[in-house]
Amino acid sequence: MKAILMMAAGGPEVFQTTELPIPELPGPMHLLVRLHAAGINPIDTKVRKSALFYPDKLPAILGCDGAGVVVAVGNAVTRFKAGDEIFFCNGGLGGEPGTYAQYTTIHEDFAAFKPHTLSMTEAAAVPLTLITAWEALIDRAALIAGQTVLIHAAAGGVGHLAVQVAKNLGARIAATVSSEEKAAFVKSLGAELTINYKKENVTQAALNWTNNQGVDIVFDTVGGDTFCNSFAAARVYGKIVTLLQTTCDADHLKIARLRNQSVIYELMLTPSLLEMHDARCAQRRILEAGARMIDDGKLAIKISDTLPLEGAAEAHQMIETGHTTGKIVLHID
Repeated sequence: MKAILMMAAGGPEVFQTTELPIPELPGPMHLLVRLHAAGINPIDTKVRKSALFYPDKLPAILGCDGAGVVVAVGNAVTRFKAGDEIFFCNGGLGGEPGTYAQYTTIHEDFAAFKPHTLSMTEAAAVPLTLITAWEALIDRAALIAGQTVLIHAAAGGVGHLAVQVAKNLGARIAATVSSEEKAAFVKSLGAELTINYKKENVTQAALNWTNNQGVDIVFDTVGGDTFCNSFAAARVYGKIVTLLQTTCDADHLKIARLRNQSVIYELMLTPSLLEMHDARCAQRRILEAGARMIDDGKLAIKISDTLPLEGAAEAHQMIETGHTTGKIVLHID
């Protein structure tokens, strides 16, 4: 099979197109999948730069998100059969091979049936970002109808799905963007207020929108100053849920303490990294719920660019600009 190998830590040039044997089933409950598409995520670029999770396991196949067709099943598999179309977030983090390849294997408990209304390319863009948005807003922040939420980088891969998850919950949404085009995009998804962070004071805009009370929840997908400034934009007893490691100066933290705010971390990779089987099954159920929403027309995925498998290096260069709208996907012949 054709695969893209990460040969060492470094820039996108460390990728090498290689021919490898088709993998064997590692266990009786595993599936062999012919991949048709692989989603690109920021975590992929972080792994590539530092060999994160791969200090002694190189060369390796990166990529967590995939969509494809089951071609063989283990003798204990009950949920799938050959010919089934599936999508999933699996591998690419040091323990199992990733999705930058023509074939991969996955435990049947971690795979979900692909949404009927999506192509393979579209389906491969969904898993990691949907699980992240869902866990952050529903499982961590407990967002409910009528609450206000400020979503940073709302036109991005996680952000544009977070807007839709919040909208389906009945929340009111403010969204930060960097252009008028992105503002129009997130408004079409359900954002009530868009804030161009290049031209406006985000905190003041959020306060004006909430009658100077602050939002109930801030969803930070950016980190750095964006995270630190979120305390001033959130209400007393508000919640700030972030995807990033965080540090702030004492003045910002004083605001959080005075307002009795909660800082909540979301890392959807935790179940995979800590080998938590039940938690990974729960994430699969998020994909199943998301697939129903997609097929019902309540959730849509935005793909900014599609490249061939050999375009993995170019895809990484594109995602590292930090200005993409939606997701980048590798189409696998």
